[in-house]
Amino acid sequence: MTVELISVGTELLLGNIVNTNAAFLAEKCADLGLACYYQSVVGDNEERLSAVLKAAIGRSDVVILSGGLGPTEDDLTKEVAAKVAGRELYMHEPSKKQIEDFFRRRNMEPTGNNWKQAMVPKGAIVVENENGTAPGVIMEADGKKIILLPGPPNELVPMFEKSIMPYLAEGNSTIYSQTVKICGVGESRAETMVKDLIDKQTNPTIAPYAKNCEVHFRVTAKAENEKEAKKLLKPVVKELKSRFENHVYTTDVDTTLEKAVVDLLAANKLTVSTVESCTGGMLAARIINVPGVSDVYKSGYITYSNKAKRKILGVKKGLLEKKGAVSEEVAREMAKGAALISKAEVAVAVTGVAGPGGGTEEKPVGLVYIACNVCGKIKVKKYNFDGNRAKIRETTVSSALILMRQCILEYYSEVAFGKKLDENADRRK
Repeated sequence: MTVELISVGTELLLGNIVNTNAAFLAEKCADLGLACYYQSVVGDNEERLSAVLKAAIGRSDVVILSGGLGPTEDDLTKEVAAKVAGRELYMHEPSKKQIEDFFRRRNMEPTGNNWKQAMVPKGAIVVENENGTAPGVIMEADGKKIILLPGPPNELVPMFEKSIMPYLAEGNSTIYSQTVKICGVGESRAETMVKDLIDKQTNPTIAPYAKNCEVHFRVTAKAENEKEAKKLLKPVVKELKSRFENHVYTTDVDTTLEKAVVDLLAANKLTVSTVESCTGGMLAARIINVPGVSDVYKSGYITYSNKAKRKILGVKKGLLEKKGAVSEEVAREMAKGAALISKAEVAVAVTGVAGPGGGTEEKPVGLVYIACNVCGKIKVKKYNFDGNRAKIRETTVSSALILMRQCILEYYSEVAFGKKLDENADRRK
């Protein structure tokens, strides 16, 4: 079964508000097993809305319209939809009472145009709005379904989840998705590594999405029920994990890179401190955004000037003068100093040229050094990022999280390997 989404509102066309409704509805419809091939945004214009709706009805089984159910003259969705469907409007008394109660609870008097919202097409299913005054509407005719939803997300979302999803779920197959998130592998390389899987998979399907320093693979299966869909997903997800190994940081769609890093720190009973120059606290802010981070995060330092690097971290003046603040040597000393003064097992240091000015031929804009200190073992990486100042700083933060995760995994891998060698040596004695 196919679904088409029509978002109504001139404010959407002008960019005054972000169309979050379309993203929400598209995702929920996919979960229901509905195929969405078309989405439209149309302004508050009767002629254009009518044309878009007629086209949608002609090519899709379900048409969902959001917005334009308010009390003002430019709210035309219900009137246009009724006209296209050949339905007359009538006063729906339960909706009228709901509007009366809504205003009474707020000690307000409804105006005459509020009753417009209680007018619904004859023969339609009226969907109660528990969070506003505009009821939802479902019209069925000739095997087609036209669904009208209010525009405000705080009304649309609960109405769709409580009433529309169960209505659409009847008789549909189930689509279930799982996201495999990887870091430390570029988009082109990641896609090349799984191109054979993408080409041959029809159910489940694999779709790659590039993020900032990450690649997400959305694996989607269609089956009679969720249990069967999960069975189809399992071997594909397992194969992706096998190919990308430690680059997979989660298969939970809600887990961010920073949360994965915080969880890794907590699992190994490690604390962390950050020291930043060009990112000016962005790395600390991203880590601290994770709930429960107080168990692992110790302190953060912004050492933007050379004087701050000397006074706070103990970076020698001679080193700064010889190598410059943006250098491998200074990044190393920053990570060493941060660990020393904070007593954290992990310290991450960032120094670079974010631009737009300050770059030279030797040290161009985008040059960044990131150092990670795990229990005294320090690794420094050099990066050359492209983009404007904001992009370079954001990419630096993501890269620092990735390096931190990598260094922690490597450290404990080496520790485990060393223990195994010691055990083998003991057996030979």
